[in-house]
Amino acid sequence: MALLGKTNLLRVLRSAPPGFYLDGGALGEILLPGGLIPAGAKVGGDTEVFVYRDSEDRLVATPQKPIAKVGEFAALRVVAVNPRIGVFLDWGLDKDLLLPLREQSGPLRPGERVVVRVMIDERSERIVASARLNRHLNATPPAYAEGQPVRLLVTGETPLGYNVIVENAHAGLLYKSDLGQPLSYGASFAGYVRRVREDGKIDAALDRAGYQRVTSLSDTIMEKLKAAGGRLPLHDGSSPEEIRLAFGMSKKAFKQTIGALFKARRIVIEQHGIRLTDPRT
Repeated sequence: MALLGKTNLLRVLRSAPPGFYLDGGALGEILLPGGLIPAGAKVGGDTEVFVYRDSEDRLVATPQKPIAKVGEFAALRVVAVNPRIGVFLDWGLDKDLLLPLREQSGPLRPGERVVVRVMIDERSERIVASARLNRHLNATPPAYAEGQPVRLLVTGETPLGYNVIVENAHAGLLYKSDLGQPLSYGASFAGYVRRVREDGKIDAALDRAGYQRVTSLSDTIMEKLKAAGGRLPLHDGSSPEEIRLAFGMSKKAFKQTIGALFKARRIVIEQHGIRLTDPRT
């Protein structure tokens, strides 16, 4: 059976002038418009599509990939504002996503980004967005392990650091004292669980803690050096942005790691970069 707001693998039942009709199970036949039929799709075969409702509230399929599906959080750009209905968001499909007035947490203007959860509205059974994030977070203490890789989404700044959503489910915090640079609202990136607090909230980090982190990041730097022929123009004076782009780690973690590699005599730290002591290793 096809699921609304999700990616589905559906059987093509028949072809008609409007396009292909797909087997939606209990939802009935679902139209895949002719202009969106992917190459290789044919009657009797299966095709991967996202199912949503069009402007006339009919079920429709598309091979386009939304930025976020039902049950997921994402930062979306405001494309239009209707004072009586709400705002419309770009979520990667031809039809914009509605953020109703009742689901807004504050006024918004075109061009701004807002972190929302994509959901099915119980009243209309349409896919909508909600910026009232706390009501959609899972309050059950999660069973994350220390150092576990997770996906983080920045939802706001506090005196201590940045509030984040962990793995589309739980509330977390990144401490400013652990960061080498400010973070942007709506930014999404890989991180790690530092610990799960008694209240169920998560202390997160951009890098693994302790020796495990240094060992892991050492491997990353060594692999990058080998791939670059043994030398890289990055050092402890490089900008946090350059280091994050090259290695996916904070400047603080980078300096700690190259210090450990230098002490182990695996690299040489030069004025304008770092290099392997032995390019054959």
